[in-house]
Amino acid sequence: MTRRTVLVAAGTSAVLAVGTAPAAPAAFAGPEARRADAVQQRLDQLVREDGFPGALASVRGADGRVRDYTAGVGDLRTGRPVPRNGHVRIGSNTKTFTAVVVLQLAGEGRIDLDATVERYLPGVVRGNGNDGSRITVRQLLQQTSGLPDYDDVLFTRPEDLVGLAHAYFEPRRLVDAALTKPPQFAPGSRWQYSNTNYVLAGLIVEEVTRRPVGEEITRRIIEPLGLRDTSWPGLGEQRLPDPHPHGYVATAPGAAWVDVTQMDPSLGWSAGQLISTPADLRTFFSALLDGRLLRPAEQAAMLRTVAAPGFEPAGDWQYGLGIARHPLPCGGDGWGHGGDIQGFETRNLATTDGRSVVVTVTALPTTEQMVTDVAGSVDAALCAIGR
Repeated sequence: MTRRTVLVAAGTSAVLAVGTAPAAPAAFAGPEARRADAVQQRLDQLVREDGFPGALASVRGADGRVRDYTAGVGDLRTGRPVPRNGHVRIGSNTKTFTAVVVLQLAGEGRIDLDATVERYLPGVVRGNGNDGSRITVRQLLQQTSGLPDYDDVLFTRPEDLVGLAHAYFEPRRLVDAALTKPPQFAPGSRWQYSNTNYVLAGLIVEEVTRRPVGEEITRRIIEPLGLRDTSWPGLGEQRLPDPHPHGYVATAPGAAWVDVTQMDPSLGWSAGQLISTPADLRTFFSALLDGRLLRPAEQAAMLRTVAAPGFEPAGDWQYGLGIARHPLPCGGDGWGHGGDIQGFETRNLATTDGRSVVVTVTALPTTEQMVTDVAGSVDAALCAIGR
C-alpha cells in the first residue's frame, strides 16, 4: 500500500508502555524551548496515546534553523532508541518526485501534459471500459483519470500487508491488475486517489527517456539537491540503509505488531518506492516550493489544484500535480504529500515562508484517528515554529 492503508481495528496495548526519547535539547531557551517542546510533545503523544512504536521528525523554522526529534523505540525486540533522522520508506511521497520528472520533461518539450496516455503507451490502458485514449498525462498527475487503483485488487485483506511484503511486482503487472476493474468515473469529471496513475506516469518517463525512472529521479532530483540519504531501491532490494528504525504492521484486531522492516517496495514503484530520511524529504519539498526544480510554467501547473475530498480523513485538501495544499489552523497554507507503505507512515508540509516539517511513524495506523493524529502533528509543528 502506498498511501491509503488497510485500516484494521487492531489493539495497541502491547506498545503503550514504550518509552520516549529525551526532551528537546537544553540549548534551546525561553520561547524557543517552548516551541521545541511542543513538537516533542506531539511525537510523544503519537507513541503514548496512539500506540505507535516510534516516531521521528525533522523541522525547519522560517529562520532556517533545523531540529530533529524522536520518540519511542526503533526496535520493539531490543528496545533500541529511534535513530535521529533515520532512513525510512516514504511511500507515496515518491509521487511528487515522479511528478517533478514528468514536469521537467514537459518543460523540455518531451512530454505534452494534455496529450493522451495512448500517445506514449499505445495499447497499455485498455479493457473493462478503461481507455488510455481518453485520459491525459495531466489527469494522471492530478488524480482525475478515473482509473481504478491496483491496491484495491492486490491488497484485499489486512493479512496481505504481511503476506505480500516480499512479493516482487513488475510495473505492468500493477497496471494490469488495476485494469481488471472498470473505471471509477469518466476522465476529468472527479478526483480520486489511485496509485495506478503514477505507475503509468513512471512508464511514460521510461518511454520518453529510454532510461529507468529511478535513474531519472536520481539524476534530476536526488543528486542536484544533494539528498545523500535518499535512494531508489535496486531490483529485489529489501533492506533499509543504516541507521534506520524498524517498521511494523498489525494484521487483525488485537494483534501484535509484526516487523516488516525488510520488504520489497516494488508494489509502489514510481508511486511509492523511494527511501529517504525526514531531513532529506523536508529539503526536497522546500526546494520544490522555492522553485529550484521546475521552470515557472511547470511550477504553476503543479500548484494549480482541484478539490481532493478524502485525501486525508480530516481537513480541507486540494491536489495539484503530485502535491497537495492544506490550510493550516494558524493561517496560511502548507504544501506536501505524505505516504504509507508497510512499516511506515509519513506526513509532511512546507510553506512558502521557509518552514517545513516531516513526521514519520514506524507502523501503519490501524485506526482513522491514528492517521488524523499523525497529520495533526505536522500542522501543530508548523504552527508552533511559526509563532
